[in-house]
Amino acid sequence: MMKNLSIHLNIVAFLLFTVILILPTSCRKDLLDQKPTGELASENFWKTDADATIALMSAYAATRAVFDRDYYFDGHGDYTRTRGTSATSGSILRGDAYQGATYAPSGYGASFDKYFSYLYGAVNRCNYVIENITNKMLPSATGAKLAALESIIAEARLLRGMTYFRLISMWGDVPYIDKIIYSNSEVTSIERTNIKVVKDAILSDFDYAVAKLPAKNPVLGRASKPAALAFRGKLNLYWGSWKKNGWPELEGFTRDAAEAQAAFTASAADFKSVMNDFGLTLYKNGDPGQIDSLGRAEILPNYFELFTPKANGNPEMIMVFTHSGTPTTPSQGEELMRDFSGRTVEGSQVWVLPYFELADRYQLITTGDFAPKMVPLNPTTNSAARTTVNSAVNPKTYANRDYRMKSTLMWDYEMCIGLTALKSTGFSPFIYKTWAANVTIGGIKYISYNTDGALYGYVFRKFVRNYEGLGRSEGDYAFPVMRLADVFLMYAEASNEVSGPLPDAIAGVNKIRARGALPPLAPSKYASKSAFFDAIEQERIVELVAEGHRGFDLRRWRAIEKVWGPPGGVGVWKKDTWGADITRYYLNASDLVYQQAYIFRIPPNERDRNPKLTQNIPWR
Repeated sequence: MMKNLSIHLNIVAFLLFTVILILPTSCRKDLLDQKPTGELASENFWKTDADATIALMSAYAATRAVFDRDYYFDGHGDYTRTRGTSATSGSILRGDAYQGATYAPSGYGASFDKYFSYLYGAVNRCNYVIENITNKMLPSATGAKLAALESIIAEARLLRGMTYFRLISMWGDVPYIDKIIYSNSEVTSIERTNIKVVKDAILSDFDYAVAKLPAKNPVLGRASKPAALAFRGKLNLYWGSWKKNGWPELEGFTRDAAEAQAAFTASAADFKSVMNDFGLTLYKNGDPGQIDSLGRAEILPNYFELFTPKANGNPEMIMVFTHSGTPTTPSQGEELMRDFSGRTVEGSQVWVLPYFELADRYQLITTGDFAPKMVPLNPTTNSAARTTVNSAVNPKTYANRDYRMKSTLMWDYEMCIGLTALKSTGFSPFIYKTWAANVTIGGIKYISYNTDGALYGYVFRKFVRNYEGLGRSEGDYAFPVMRLADVFLMYAEASNEVSGPLPDAIAGVNKIRARGALPPLAPSKYASKSAFFDAIEQERIVELVAEGHRGFDLRRWRAIEKVWGPPGGVGVWKKDTWGADITRYYLNASDLVYQQAYIFRIPPNERDRNPKLTQNIPWR
């Protein structure tokens, strides 16, 4: 029973803990409304390991609510479009924290007030677990019971550290609260805490988690030592990036080359430990698997499986948030299929889709380098569009590409399994702007893919299940917030900052490339720090696309101007495969627009309640 509870972070555990302790949920409306309103029968709680575990599950539930829809954040980058507000409404377990925000490449910094509140809801839930176990259970615990309780505290501290890491990544200086808040008066005068102080507190949480967590947690969804090491490494990587590249929009923040190098060094050491000390491997040891011919999808590469429930429990997934979306566990499902697929697949909605430019990032398995850029052509006005060499609507253009391309995207005449009422409707070909039509391909009749959301000529295959049995909101995929491939790439980046291209860093990047059946990097790709950084960025784009990393990368690298052009410029048009201009970003954008893209607005409703909360520079 406890195993099932832990595996699925079951809603029953969440409700039970809430009923027993009447904790504030993370759907609270503002930072200042944090207090538990009572403790029903609390004298009978906090007695056993089971009590502590139930409490921890509530912390996991609250933290999951602010991390398991992170793919929306890819919309802040240049390769993934996130339409509208995207996130689902309702329960804290169904994406509500993300709702109402903006996930376009610009103009998003003022729209995350709700998310800010949910993050503090998760912090308070973790504080409740940490404080109660520390004060009510640890003093009388010895031996194995003491170790078990310390491990539970370590999990809660890891979750709290992850949440504060997200807060400083977006808002810089934020109020640091490490205790249970019982009344509004306790926080109505709290000031923002300097980012370095918060960073050091996060490191303390991660240090404790590294020391107390097991090398491997036997329960899916529960954290272990590699997760703590990886997040500590990531925090130092970000700190090194900020200290190297600067953060002028954060008042008082200064660049410091020596501090950056120290952070990169510590970061690389943690990542190296994750890679070498725990026996972790890429999914199916990085074997690319088999790939079907163009226009067929009976056989898909292993990278595709990595983003389906078939990969649940795989050692590549260092830290995940679990889901169990069957009708018996309502509000526990992930909605990846709903967000990434079209109407053909259980009436899904394509909230998240690729830009045209993403396809050009997939290199050739024959050369290991880029193909000539594709030419978008309109097949309704150009009769040779589908046969012209290198045309974006010619299926042959996509031959011999990185296996991750077929695993990630669908282009014209690629197939997927249609699903309706939990049953397969057979294969359906994607043909841009030919929706739900009767088509004949190779003498076989099909109904083409139907969607109202493919704006640029592609849709995602990544994250879309190709088997029947679960609805669009009933997914049971354990969504990764830290996986080994990311660690390989972050190690390469951190060590490159310190020492330039190292053999083990190059080898790690090549392992990632090998899963796409690409040859190793040519020596020219790691001939210098800058060349190797470009190779790392390339792998981050195609390996981690639609997982929520790109926007954060662009900000910490100070690369928004590199992608969209300088202030006052012509911006960038996003085209479709037919050559039409669809959306334009950063046209004549002022300096202020860019500044507001680098740091988020402190929510005005929080400042109304607490005038000591200062505002970030671009939002004054």
